[in-house]
Amino acid sequence: MTKIMRSALPFFGTLLALVLFLLFPARYAESVKEGISLWATSVLPSTLPLLLLVSLLTSNRLFGGAERVLSPLAGKCFRLSGAGGCAAIAGALSGYPVGARTVLDLVQTNRLSKEETFRTAAIATTSGPAFLVGAVGCGMYADGRIGWLLYLSHLSGVWIAAFLLSLKGEKPKGLLPRKGREVPFGELLKSSVLSVLTVGGAIAVFYAFGQMVCDFCDFFALPRELSDVLSGLLEMTTGCARMAASPSRAGFALSAFFVTFGGLCVSAQQLAFLVPAGVRPLPFLAVKAFEGLLAAGICLALCPLFGL
Repeated sequence: MTKIMRSALPFFGTLLALVLFLLFPARYAESVKEGISLWATSVLPSTLPLLLLVSLLTSNRLFGGAERVLSPLAGKCFRLSGAGGCAAIAGALSGYPVGARTVLDLVQTNRLSKEETFRTAAIATTSGPAFLVGAVGCGMYADGRIGWLLYLSHLSGVWIAAFLLSLKGEKPKGLLPRKGREVPFGELLKSSVLSVLTVGGAIAVFYAFGQMVCDFCDFFALPRELSDVLSGLLEMTTGCARMAASPSRAGFALSAFFVTFGGLCVSAQQLAFLVPAGVRPLPFLAVKAFEGLLAAGICLALCPLFGL
């Protein structure tokens, strides 16, 4: 019975989306085009080079030097190896899905132990300052302070949750022997291009899903606030934009939650890399939701310090 219940919501949700797309193909095809446009103009130019550069770093044998430098700090704070610490930094500076892809690269080259893979995935799947400060703060809110507020709240929520997860984690056993050869540049380029195409597909599809949610809420005259929240849970960029339309402390907190949880769109992008690395989807989503709640609470507490 439990298995049937778990399958019922995804099944009927997918069926409803299929019916809506068949009934109004032009409307939702336009939403897909908007998602592709966003990916092509905003995501592709930054994400593809970052994916390739991080892949080049993690595949190089000299990467072990960075692991050794970070190993003491990562081990003391989060009970992660130096490789896990490198993945966390890659995520914090570059943003998703670079962190998730880094986790997969490290697992495939035997740099992460099976025990620490999940905890590394939880801390490495973060947004970067370019998106939060540039796109959300300076762009959507026209106020850089809000971008830094969201970035600080976001990282704090993720790192606090990672620390709590580490309390039951085993201490890292040091550097693991590297597995396999150094991957040629051509293979890394091909892999990076396919990865960024996966990201683009997720954005395009979830943009259409977000429009369907808005149409559903409008049809049944549901509150605008519910539509905003559901849109953010599906696609966090849309959710942040809707919060920016009427700035408030509650809106800042919800934006912090959306960005940290990532929405189903970002989760789909990240799980495309994390599932092959051995990360189970439901526990991962539960941890990201918990991180989002922490980030929202921290955001509310920090608002007065930022004069907001």
